[in-house]
Amino acid sequence: MALKLIKPEKKNPDDNIILKNLNDEQLKAVTHIDGPVLIVAGAGSGKTRVLTHRVAYLLEQGVNPYNVLALTFTNKAAGEMKERITKLVSPEAGNKIWAGTFHSVFARILRYEAETLGYTSSFSIYDTDDSLSLMKRIMVAFGISQQNYNPTQIRSKISWAKNQMMDYAEFEKSAKNSYDKIAAQLFKEYETELKRANSMDFDDLLLNMINVLNSSPETLEKYQDRFKYLLVDEYQDTNRPQYIVCNLLARKYKNICVVGDDAQSIYKWRGADIRNILDFQKDYPTAEVIRLERNYRSTANILAAAGSVIKNNRKQIPKNLWTERHEGEKIKINEYNDDAEEASKIITKIKSLMSSTEYTPKDFAVLYRTNAQSLAFENACRRLVLPYIIVGGQSFYKRKEVKDVLAYLKIIINPNDGESFLRILNEPPRGIGPTSLEHLKKYARLYGISIFEAFRHAGEIPDLQLRAKNAVKTFIDLLQKHRELKQSLPGAEFAKKYIDETGLLQMYKEIGTDEADDRWNNIQQVINDISQFFKNEPDKELEDYLQQISLMSEVDEKDISREQIKLMTLHSAKGLEFPVVFIAGMEKGLFPFERSENSGDEEEEERRLFYVGITRAMEQLYITHANRRMRFGEFQFQSPSKFLNEIDRSIVNRGSGFDAVDAPIRQALPKQPVRIETNFHYSQIPSDESYSQIPVEEKAEKLKPGDKVRHKNFGDGKVELISGIGDNKQATVYFKGVGRKKLVLQYAKLERIG
Repeated sequence: MALKLIKPEKKNPDDNIILKNLNDEQLKAVTHIDGPVLIVAGAGSGKTRVLTHRVAYLLEQGVNPYNVLALTFTNKAAGEMKERITKLVSPEAGNKIWAGTFHSVFARILRYEAETLGYTSSFSIYDTDDSLSLMKRIMVAFGISQQNYNPTQIRSKISWAKNQMMDYAEFEKSAKNSYDKIAAQLFKEYETELKRANSMDFDDLLLNMINVLNSSPETLEKYQDRFKYLLVDEYQDTNRPQYIVCNLLARKYKNICVVGDDAQSIYKWRGADIRNILDFQKDYPTAEVIRLERNYRSTANILAAAGSVIKNNRKQIPKNLWTERHEGEKIKINEYNDDAEEASKIITKIKSLMSSTEYTPKDFAVLYRTNAQSLAFENACRRLVLPYIIVGGQSFYKRKEVKDVLAYLKIIINPNDGESFLRILNEPPRGIGPTSLEHLKKYARLYGISIFEAFRHAGEIPDLQLRAKNAVKTFIDLLQKHRELKQSLPGAEFAKKYIDETGLLQMYKEIGTDEADDRWNNIQQVINDISQFFKNEPDKELEDYLQQISLMSEVDEKDISREQIKLMTLHSAKGLEFPVVFIAGMEKGLFPFERSENSGDEEEEERRLFYVGITRAMEQLYITHANRRMRFGEFQFQSPSKFLNEIDRSIVNRGSGFDAVDAPIRQALPKQPVRIETNFHYSQIPSDESYSQIPVEEKAEKLKPGDKVRHKNFGDGKVELISGIGDNKQATVYFKGVGRKKLVLQYAKLERIG
């Protein structure tokens, strides 16, 4: 991805507000109306602007807003799109457009078509926590050990199978071991329980949308005629079910416009298939391909760094990003003794920059590969008394008391929602103990009914004690009363009255601790949120509010405007931008992640993730790595990431501190070593078997990559890498039958052979 500076194009002479100030390629993307279009939008190239102006232009050209569907991956992006469109055209036209996430739009359609699939329109949507809770309940009911069979892993396997369009029968046929066979049995029961609860999980929303479209030719044509113009944002992140739905909807008119950047495809682990964007021209041979290559975000050096890295990927759509911004500062790459020093130096540098420039805390982001890396940066921020926030931390809507309130509301809409019912059963305590609950669950399983229905028939269960029957009746009466009350009260008023009568607020008031007060305040915040929702959307129902919350993603809750340093994983940084960015932990096995070592596709995705991190920076970019890192309770020696040597050396300052200039990465330029001062002592050597406390032989100091060696304990091996200097010099050796080991040469007795 070469950097080229191009003279500014002439201003668009058209006074039309929709077309004004678009560059040539943006103008082409906006005004190409009919037929398939692939818009390859490089980082910072004005993708959102093109999408919104394209929709506005469609409406201006006479397309009925009723016939436009725009699919995004976050509610935030959809809301921003609609807001901009209404400013360009009119609120009336903008509000008629269907713009939303795949899940929210499909859920809306499935409400209309629910009976076709055997659901009612009041079905619940299970989030990840609900799905996991259901899986655990099933495992308990069937006596399956959660120590031997991890519920989260089982749930992930089921989600993977659904993304591959496999039902439990197909999954069972493909099972290669006993673990997968158990998972297949749980898959079957999980589906049964979901249907019984009149509920769908996130994956079901996609699969059931396909089922609806395939239910009859008439239904398919109805939605093809409804959505004659389809726009898909972030197409590189679509999975197979999303891809199928898009193609089904576009099959008749072929007015499909997809926007994306293959270089930012970083979600393979959750089902995204980069082939969808790479093969778009195979699916639509007549497609117009438009490349948005002008970057409006980053300096020339930052853009050049991103380009020099991503060019190493084989699978990509060629593009040449360019910018008219100034060259900017060089990229700083620095190494530190360990991860604690790395974090301390980064946060100290941020404080220094705030003192010497006009930067404020919100201008800084620290990006890392794994969540576990955040602690060192949190500690450093606390020591220097700097405000920070972890983006992607616990969501407000994931807090216990908030989920309790939402469960109370869900059960009014869909009483068969078993997970919501069990969640609120003893919140606050109602005297329905575990033995009584087990009798009720057994009754539900025996007659194939929901837990709610079993509670309604509690009087018919002989094993239940009278006290339990009375407690059950009181609880059911509370729910039935408010199910009827919902029909006569406005949404906000009903929610306030209902939550007050559940006893939740009173319970936390009586507890009276600081934590209880926080929970009480959070419940009040939910009630306020509901009131605001109905104030903004007076024609909506409580069902709409719950659906919006169920489908809210982590990205939708990000608030990066506050004066805080942002700490986040590289995945969480997608779609954001900051004046100053630090990318920490650039080490082999950490970034790129160790699982990518033997997979070309995995390595390319890791490289795309690095590209995303680089292109978040607007003005300054710092990249760091450590010689040692505390992992799994002990220090492990680290080697710099291979990605560092892919950055064009002419735009990099390398060193052992933020003030160092033009020093090399350790193993890249061994003729110009950087002396690393460390506080490493013999007692700090990890006790792992990889290290042998035997003095090094003199000839071992001269080892080089490719040498064959012999170790007393590990046998014969081959040197892959020599790194570090002085007492910290180490060899990475691959031993047959043992695997890869990192050996400190000062203590390992390696004999060169062959």
